[in-house]
Amino acid sequence: MTAHEPDLWAGFEEMTAEDIAGPVWDEPVPLNPRGQLPVFPVDTLPDWLGAMTAGVAEETQTPVDLAGCLALAVVGTAAGGRLTVTVRGQWSEPVNLYTAVALPPGNRKSAVFGLMTKPLLAAEKALIELTAPQRAEAAASARIAKAAAEKAEKLAAHAEADKLADLTAQAISLSEAAERASVPAEPQLVADDVTAESLTTLLAQQDGRISILSPEGEIFEIIAGRYSGAPNMGIFLKGHAGDMARVNRQARDAQYIENPAITMGLAVQPDVLDSIGQIKGADGRGLLARFLYSKPASLVGYRNLTPELLNPDTADTYAQKLGRLALTLAGWTETAELTLTPEADAVLLAYQRVTESRLRKDGTLAPITNWASKRDGAVARIAGLLHLATHSDDAWTLPIAAQTMAAATRLGDYFTAHALDVFNAMKADPAQEAAHTVLTHLRETRTATFTKRDLFRAMPRSEFPAMGDLDPALNLLEDHGWVRQQPPPPRTTRGGRPPSPRYETHPRITSAA
Repeated sequence: MTAHEPDLWAGFEEMTAEDIAGPVWDEPVPLNPRGQLPVFPVDTLPDWLGAMTAGVAEETQTPVDLAGCLALAVVGTAAGGRLTVTVRGQWSEPVNLYTAVALPPGNRKSAVFGLMTKPLLAAEKALIELTAPQRAEAAASARIAKAAAEKAEKLAAHAEADKLADLTAQAISLSEAAERASVPAEPQLVADDVTAESLTTLLAQQDGRISILSPEGEIFEIIAGRYSGAPNMGIFLKGHAGDMARVNRQARDAQYIENPAITMGLAVQPDVLDSIGQIKGADGRGLLARFLYSKPASLVGYRNLTPELLNPDTADTYAQKLGRLALTLAGWTETAELTLTPEADAVLLAYQRVTESRLRKDGTLAPITNWASKRDGAVARIAGLLHLATHSDDAWTLPIAAQTMAAATRLGDYFTAHALDVFNAMKADPAQEAAHTVLTHLRETRTATFTKRDLFRAMPRSEFPAMGDLDPALNLLEDHGWVRQQPPPPRTTRGGRPPSPRYETHPRITSAA
């Protein structure tokens, strides 16, 4: 280099890596990290029920969790509160469950419900036809008793003094008989959009048992007070626990249900599941703790467009076994007690010990103490349902085996993982879920830089109706070191709309698989 040539390296030694390649990225902070949630373990179900669950999930291209949770609910519906699981001493659990699966719109929830509940609706129709003569006879007897009572009253009213006492006594007797005459309600196994008051009436009419199976989450709005203006959850609490319910209201006959048994199998949108924690008193009174939750990953965008169709033999076997269960147990008026083999009891006791240790102050279940305190009872209920499905012809004559209880504990672990995620989301900053959605999009598209306007165009309107709705998510991602806003370009004198803010993403995003 001559004295007259410029020194191209002058000042390079003073330059930093930041001057050359921009600011160095620090390690990003995880967004309240969520582990991969487990998939519903279909192999825990008896063959006929597991085959139907897997087949429905394949044909509809939906997460197997939806059909799996509904499989438990439909068996619970067939059981109709007529079975209990006795563990030790006075500990007894009815076999009805509350399940709630969270899935966004477009996941064919109605199709899954249609396939899984069809045999129950067929059984309900058959019950209506079978009991029609009995109801007709009861209705005729009631009319005759009423007419006889009215006639006796008229005779007594116009009787001469020497006959008045006898005719009055006869009129009173016939009137009492007319009051006692009742007409059985038309059998109903499944309800959908029903108020708390109507549900109580249904329970009284249906001998204390009813099921709510719905691909929507409207029941939570009803519990929150859609019609009454105030939360009304009493019957839902008692219907899960089997506690006696007595209702006395003006202008309505008193209603008494000795052992109510409500089964619920619901599919809701994720935001509904996240918001039910806001129902006044829902957590403190234990409503939230009664549900078994599932939050599977949506398959929308990854579905097989030419799936295998449901095997007709699988569907027929499912319909026959479930329908026979529903028809058999519908005629029961007494509750049967299921017991455990000593080996099954040992499996459950070991599971209880794990639950108890994890409920300690520093345990993994401490954040969901209310829910986890009912976990062992839920496992006992699930074991009862699996036992009933395994021995659909004579389950009430056999004790629950250790293998069945072990399968129930696996389902207990599945629901525990999902419950932890659900309750965490209920308590999280509302921006958390939005930030997760944005971060997932950036990772999947391996975006290095983007403008706020382009990001808004790429995001679903259901989650981000306006561009400003992105701000909390972007601010949180920036605080955690996943994105950073670039300095705006110099303003020109030409005026016009300012350019959309531009962001760059952490190298971890573009290099992620």
